[in-house]
Amino acid sequence: MLKLSYLVAFVPIILVCATAVTVMLGIAWRRQHAVTAIVTVVGLNLALVTAWLVGQAAIITTPLLVFDDLTLFASVLILTATLACATFCHVYLEGYPGAKEEFYLLMLCAAAGGLVLVASRHLATLFLGLELLSMPLYGMLAYTFRDRRSLESGIKYLVLSAAATAFLLFGMALLYAQTGRLDLSGLISGLTASTGVWGLAGAGLMLVGLGFKLSIVPFHLWTPDVYEGGPGPAATFLATASKVAVFVVVLRLMLAAPVFQERWLHDVLTTLALLTMLVGNLLALLQSNLKRLLGYSSIAHFGYLLVALVVGTGLAVETACLYLVTYMITTLGAFGVVTLLSSPYTGEDASALHHYRGLFWRRPYLAAVLTVCLLSLAGIPFTAGFIGKFYIIALGVDAQRWWLVGGIILGSVVGLYYYLRVLVTLYLVEPGMRRRDATNDWGLRAGGLVVIGLALLVLLMGVYPSPVIEWAEAMVIAVL
Repeated sequence: MLKLSYLVAFVPIILVCATAVTVMLGIAWRRQHAVTAIVTVVGLNLALVTAWLVGQAAIITTPLLVFDDLTLFASVLILTATLACATFCHVYLEGYPGAKEEFYLLMLCAAAGGLVLVASRHLATLFLGLELLSMPLYGMLAYTFRDRRSLESGIKYLVLSAAATAFLLFGMALLYAQTGRLDLSGLISGLTASTGVWGLAGAGLMLVGLGFKLSIVPFHLWTPDVYEGGPGPAATFLATASKVAVFVVVLRLMLAAPVFQERWLHDVLTTLALLTMLVGNLLALLQSNLKRLLGYSSIAHFGYLLVALVVGTGLAVETACLYLVTYMITTLGAFGVVTLLSSPYTGEDASALHHYRGLFWRRPYLAAVLTVCLLSLAGIPFTAGFIGKFYIIALGVDAQRWWLVGGIILGSVVGLYYYLRVLVTLYLVEPGMRRRDATNDWGLRAGGLVVIGLALLVLLMGVYPSPVIEWAEAMVIAVL
């Protein structure tokens, strides 16, 4: 009976892996882009439903993985983001001259890695999940390799990600040298008894490795280049599903392991949070490329999220989970508009701001979706972003972290300027320069319906956030 419950807990991961195998066999038998997209979407929907059903059962723990409320929360976000990216892929890859189907295979493998990562309670599964999440992204970012920027994007992420993995492994080795344990519970008990120099050094190196994946300053330099060069769906997956998975792991580690509450490491984390939110926003001011601007914006938003890790008490877990939801749905909507405007694939994505000038006069509903998403990223009232930012500021005030609260407010003011600069561009008179446009039936396609749904969800969360807040409250019990 116990083994059966273990099997039930693994069903979402098994379904995603089985979908990947099915797609691979389908590619070997006969290439059909539409069929591959349908199989991918169906498999992800089944995994999403079963993840929710599994989450209603008791907490299930294996030697390597744990399936609790926090795992359910992160799994739902990862599967939702992957599902949205899969719908964007179909219309985006229609015009691509090369093989299309392998992109879905890579995305499914990355999603499986994310599911393993958020459930890991052992350094071995943490590393395997992180690599299974990261390695398919190299191929996804360089998928349209005939475009020089895409190939550059994949190579940059490959090289820098390998360096970050080296830091992570070295940190794990030092933690093992200090405690003699690889499971997280054993590490926590070992570090509680005696932190030691090796324990502090190991925690610091792991923070460097995971900080790269989250684009924390000063490990952020790859982000705008990779976002700009990667295909729209790949950049969307990297900005949402990948970062959600890594942040949940960091959340588990920092709130559970006492070594991360050491004075000097805590001060370092506070400094990184302040630098990340300010540097991300200030560098976004200089951008004339929407994908690069969204890249710097994501850096700033994870600076805000670090505030929850710095505080670590009270509503920290609830705030982090709530902010992750608002960030993910808003970022999916913004990148979805960029992807639709670049679809079907005709070369470099529509990312320069002049591509969006006068968009309202050509595609008013698509411009409205982007407007809602950018206002949410800026934290304007009656959008989901306002709820998330309100919780972050309230958390900082309650903990009397005035420097961080000041950084959030200053970063938000700067962010409001560059978001409004993009919004003004949407409503300007259309110039005579070369433009990019979405297809006439974009609103009837799956990708168009998804971005419209995301915009409505952003507005709904802004006026009625209670269900998401109650869901986030459940995460407090799961972590603490």
